[in-house]
Amino acid sequence: MDWETNRRTFLHGAAAVLASSVLPGHAATSITSKYDDMLIIDALCFGKEWSEDVFTALRAANYSGIIESLPRQDLQAAIDALLEWRGRIKDNEDKLMLALESQDFMRAKESNRTAVMMNFQNSTMLDGEVDNIDALYALGMRSFQLTYNFRNLVGDGCLERTNAGLSDFGVEVVARMNDIGVLIDLSHCGSQTTLDGIAFSKRPVGITHTMCDALRSHPRAKTDEQIRNCAEKGGVIGMVALGYFVGPDPGGDTSIEHYADHIEHAVNVAGKEHIGISTDFPPQGISPWATYDEWYLPRTGFFKPSYELRWPPWIPELDSTDRYRNLMVVLDRRGWSSSDIERLLGLNWLRLLGDSIG
Repeated sequence: MDWETNRRTFLHGAAAVLASSVLPGHAATSITSKYDDMLIIDALCFGKEWSEDVFTALRAANYSGIIESLPRQDLQAAIDALLEWRGRIKDNEDKLMLALESQDFMRAKESNRTAVMMNFQNSTMLDGEVDNIDALYALGMRSFQLTYNFRNLVGDGCLERTNAGLSDFGVEVVARMNDIGVLIDLSHCGSQTTLDGIAFSKRPVGITHTMCDALRSHPRAKTDEQIRNCAEKGGVIGMVALGYFVGPDPGGDTSIEHYADHIEHAVNVAGKEHIGISTDFPPQGISPWATYDEWYLPRTGFFKPSYELRWPPWIPELDSTDRYRNLMVVLDRRGWSSSDIERLLGLNWLRLLGDSIG
């Protein structure tokens, strides 16, 4: 195992060097030169121990906005996390701002900062009380997933044995989120919960980080029906850059081209106005800090085998702050216009947030 891990790590590093030298080559200069002027919103990105390397990576990646993932074990944990974040933003006002409405992402772009939207990847922090949505909203929360992988009081997650959809309480939660302006995120929801979340919502919803079941059969993937229904409601679906979600062999045969395949398949189903991007990892990537023992092994304890967890979990061309510059090169080669790329990288999210949180 040690020899194999070292061998693969060497190959990943070599692939990353090759990608950085080939992808942004001479022929790509004209398209990537437009990147810094674009509004870039990563719909699920979280700092690893928020230190200077994270701030540096945010700027290098030209991120004007991220949707953050906060602790959600219970209401108190959520409140503590929101208060901690408000303090972090106050201490770093030259780098960050709190995203309370869609135009905050434009304000962040204009001031060379990153707007951070507070999100929970579950609804367990509600402690079974719809009114707690209002309390968390008052502290800055603007989005949360209805479920994570397993069942909660709202509905079934994507790894649950059953497929029950939204509960009556879940329908109440959706209605309250609509009423006060909280983005409904269906990323880790079960199949029927996803369809119910779209159907019961009066506003457009988001699937912030997922992939296409037609290309990668996986519990976290969304079917064409779910993608189409979300788009028909005005929603946006984010294609996730986490390697083992994109394909079964991240760091090996699974490449940035497969990521582009997911994007293009989703566009063919939903239209270019309804697809966005997300990473599901820190702005500097995974490889700079993750190890087999500290990243992979603990996750084997709480993900089912059907999750097909892999080490390494990254795709080399997407595991640096040049990830979306690299993607621009691929999409440009496939015939995408710069305006359609700009929609994908941020403007579609901006429109959805205007329709959902105001």
